[in-house]
Amino acid sequence: MKPVKPLLAALLTLCLAMPAAAQTEQRAALSLPALLTDLLKLPLQLIPKPKPKPAPTVPPVATQPGPRALVLYDAPPGQTFTKLGMAYAIMLRNLLGHFDSTVDLVPVQNYAAGQVNNYDATFYLGAYYDNSVPPSFMADVTTTAKTVVWFKYNLWQMAWDPAYNFQGRFGFGFNGLRGLNALPSAANPNPGFFDTITYKSLPFVKYYAYDGSAVAADPDVGIVGITDAAKATTLVPMSNPQTGESAPYVVRSGNFWYVADLPFSYIGPRDRYLVLTDLLHDMLGVNHAESHQAMVRLEDVGAMVSVSAMQTLTNYLYQQRIPFSVATIPYYADPLGVYNGNVAQFVPMSQATNLKTSLNYALARGGEVVMHGYTHQYSNMRNKYTGVSGDDYEFWNIVANTPVAEDSMAWAKSRYLAGLLELSSNGYSPTAWETPHYQGSALASKAAAQTFAKTYQRVVYYTADNPNFNAAVGKDFAVGQIFPYPIKKDYYGQRVLPESLGNIEYDISAIDPTSNYNYTWQDIVTNAQYVKTVRDGFASFFFHPFWLEPQLGVPGYADFQSTIQGITNLGFTWTVPSKLN
Repeated sequence: MKPVKPLLAALLTLCLAMPAAAQTEQRAALSLPALLTDLLKLPLQLIPKPKPKPAPTVPPVATQPGPRALVLYDAPPGQTFTKLGMAYAIMLRNLLGHFDSTVDLVPVQNYAAGQVNNYDATFYLGAYYDNSVPPSFMADVTTTAKTVVWFKYNLWQMAWDPAYNFQGRFGFGFNGLRGLNALPSAANPNPGFFDTITYKSLPFVKYYAYDGSAVAADPDVGIVGITDAAKATTLVPMSNPQTGESAPYVVRSGNFWYVADLPFSYIGPRDRYLVLTDLLHDMLGVNHAESHQAMVRLEDVGAMVSVSAMQTLTNYLYQQRIPFSVATIPYYADPLGVYNGNVAQFVPMSQATNLKTSLNYALARGGEVVMHGYTHQYSNMRNKYTGVSGDDYEFWNIVANTPVAEDSMAWAKSRYLAGLLELSSNGYSPTAWETPHYQGSALASKAAAQTFAKTYQRVVYYTADNPNFNAAVGKDFAVGQIFPYPIKKDYYGQRVLPESLGNIEYDISAIDPTSNYNYTWQDIVTNAQYVKTVRDGFASFFFHPFWLEPQLGVPGYADFQSTIQGITNLGFTWTVPSKLN
């Protein structure tokens, strides 16, 4: 017996994660408006605080080995979406890297009886509707003393089979699935669903969009009901605003947890994904102390940077006693002459007077260098905008949505080393790496892990090193991931420091057609309110100095100050990559 698939769910694409490009850096008109759509505007509660002091460097201390974790995921053979569960498993594996966990990723059909007892915690990602769950796993779930966390689909295979005595054992029952309340239409474009998860007094609203023909959302949730309050507790509720209904979102019964959906689809800085990132502390029994740090990064700083803008921003941060980093592009390239009268232009760092003047000024006042690509563009092509440093992708062919032709760990590493040489030859040493536009190939990320002790970014992950996104069977997926806290070791071996809030954008499409939406300082500070629900969440954002250029006619400097003050007033302590172990 299985529940009826919720209305419209069969018409959706199995709750795909937000496309990778939609979660990358917001230099221009990427699809980040979808990721960062303001589903909710909250009044800011900004309590005045004294000027912050830089966070002290914390000496390393001996730590206990992290928990061992098993991540089981759906991988039904011979299906178009066979690898979707793997994509979500990679995302969970990355979050477990915050806890220094040893993680094994295993398709659920490969589960061996008794395997849960070899781990501190087992997570099952029910990503594929009615995928067969091994009876041996379900039997072990009912008897093990180890932590088991079950997400979304297929719980009915255990809950509705009398052999497992599910309700008697766990004190709650599975009632079925719910999706959209009705089919969307022109008259009713948003019929509603269980889209609001309330956690620590904030509403986390799931993403939803309808363009008149297709829905972009993941509305399916499992509905459970507590039958024995002595055994089961609703830790996090969810609600359906259109119908007024409420139901448990996260339920705990002793060592068994149930999460009503998969909080890895359509993620954003105010999404229920953050709820999971906090609850993982409890699921793993690793209760990190309450700690809230903030970081600010001045972005895309290369040879053509405005010294005046950089000095204005540096002076403000120095006056506020706030340390900061500068995302530095070591070698400037404009191979098509787009900004130089159709004459190719290349500026090595030795000749980049504006850049070196700006860096020297910043480094004397609390700044530090983050290496942001070698050229921050690729070859002599428009990839995707101009072919110019700071505009384009360097380690991914975004036009074809494939790795670049030369893609290999050796090729990527050669560019990293070339950039490091540009910096070191001019007296600079980066404290971290940031991939241009947050998207490189799998091999480029693996090479970064071998080259840099720290990265400072969001990351795109793939279900294969050379992904095929168009295969009829077993097609690959790319998923972009935001982190609210540092990841000690991600899927590619990188140590990742978080950028969790996004960046200010202005609609200047009359000047630059690729910059065509607004993202305000209030949005950034509201995002900081949300990330503060994570007990050790970071408020980390970046800002482009070019927003201070007077010809753009935008309040860039005032909004930058408001962002800094808003985050400070929320009680965050400012730090930089070099201070983080």
